[in-house]
Amino acid sequence: MRHVIALDVGGTGMKAALVGEDGTLLHEARRPTGRERGPEAVIATILGFAADLRDHGIREFGEPAAAAGVAVPGIVDDTAGIAVYAANLGWRDVPLRALVSERLGGIPVALGHDVRTGGLAEGRIGAGNGADRFFFLPLGTGIAGAIGIDGRIEAGAHGYAGEIGHIVVRPGGPLCGCGQRGCLETLASASAVSRAWAAALGDEATDDTSAADCAKAVESGDPRALAVWRDAIDALADGLVTGLTLLDPRVLIIGGGLAEAGDTLFGPLRAAVEERITFQKLPLIVPAALGDTAGCLGAGLLAWDLLSVEVTA
Repeated sequence: MRHVIALDVGGTGMKAALVGEDGTLLHEARRPTGRERGPEAVIATILGFAADLRDHGIREFGEPAAAAGVAVPGIVDDTAGIAVYAANLGWRDVPLRALVSERLGGIPVALGHDVRTGGLAEGRIGAGNGADRFFFLPLGTGIAGAIGIDGRIEAGAHGYAGEIGHIVVRPGGPLCGCGQRGCLETLASASAVSRAWAAALGDEATDDTSAADCAKAVESGDPRALAVWRDAIDALADGLVTGLTLLDPRVLIIGGGLAEAGDTLFGPLRAAVEERITFQKLPLIVPAALGDTAGCLGAGLLAWDLLSVEVTA
């Protein structure tokens, strides 16, 4: 059976699959990234995982994968196939596409940014299926976005398109890792909500205090949680209105850990965005549909796209 390899590399874990031509996940596997062992070890783990997937495909389906797709965090030059920089993984200028292709016997390999790759999957087969314009926004450790146009993801001239997490929404606010103050991700990411909730709890906070705990406290009516949640939603709505003004998407897809709060997030967020728009059109604001499989599914789509281009050429 014809299939491709899909790998989604995260800061702590890797998700992988063999994906059929119709998008079916024929085989799934997970492994720790092992970043504590250093960038060289992480690269070796990726290559070894890819080789094991190839071997599984040969045993199970009688033939090797036709192509592979790899999604990684950080700054990615997908045209050159270079993983330029990832703070969480400690690597710089890794020719990952060439390394994976060589390990897999020279098959074509696509390299993509993890958020844009996840957005590709959500746009084609997830919550944005059928939308000609969408914006995918996962709210996790940080905030980034993927701009979807007619079934493809716009990377920008330099590969930085969609970085809405670094729009300044509170000038002079918390210091961001990018060097600015008051960036959206310092105020409305899951990590930011976790920090704000821990600060609100004071001595009651524990090492495990999280944004999910804050959401539960919101549901129970805790006034401290309501204040933290309101501040995060206000910041997020301000950032989203800037994004809507620039991009005019038909569908806004919210994913990541914070989206797991469901209506506790989406109800007040929709209301806050609607209050702020003037001439802009309010898009559908919907939860992501694919969960943590989006990056892996998107990597599979990148691989099949490579094969489609080869056939067309």
